[in-house]
Amino acid sequence: MTFDESLHPQPQIGGDVSREELHFRRIDMRGFRRSDGLYEVESRLVDRKPRDFASAYGSRQVPAGEPLHDLGVRLVFDEQLTVCAVQTFTDAAPYGQCPEGGLALQSIKGMRMTRGWSKAVRAKLGGAASCTHLMELLMPMATVAFQSLSMLRKGKAEPLDADGRPLRIDSCYAYGAKQELVLRYWPEFYRAEEPR
Repeated sequence: MTFDESLHPQPQIGGDVSREELHFRRIDMRGFRRSDGLYEVESRLVDRKPRDFASAYGSRQVPAGEPLHDLGVRLVFDEQLTVCAVQTFTDAAPYGQCPEGGLALQSIKGMRMTRGWSKAVRAKLGGAASCTHLMELLMPMATVAFQSLSMLRKGKAEPLDADGRPLRIDSCYAYGAKQELVLRYWPEFYRAEEPR
């Protein structure tokens, strides 16, 4: 089955189209250097509704603008991005048992926030194994942890894989093997666009 644009014209973004807010979510992530030589990344998710809200199958009534969810994760990690400690917090949730969903996150201690992190987190914590919101916060926390250390690694040797290729290559669009940055800084690993 293919998408038929004649049946679904391209929607307009912005302009004269009015909008009604139905849901508000804010996710904040911050990285820290600790006095004990380790590092910490913290993530907090807050959900609000613009109208009074009753949680499905629950008894909690949430007034408009008050948090339906207010929860988060703190990860302590070392310079190799290995998780040393995990703390979760739930200040607001729709159901009484929600805070228990954070207990399973203790199982990620010892994991490294490197390639394969998201897949490993989903395998360990997906579905009913943990709180979905806390699990989903973990994926981008690895990037925040990496970015937090990048200021401290500035001027140090570029990390390389077993073949001597910089790990940064193909880590994102800008560092793709076919991009100008790779041609400029690592020409031996540059791969020109193939003709069509």
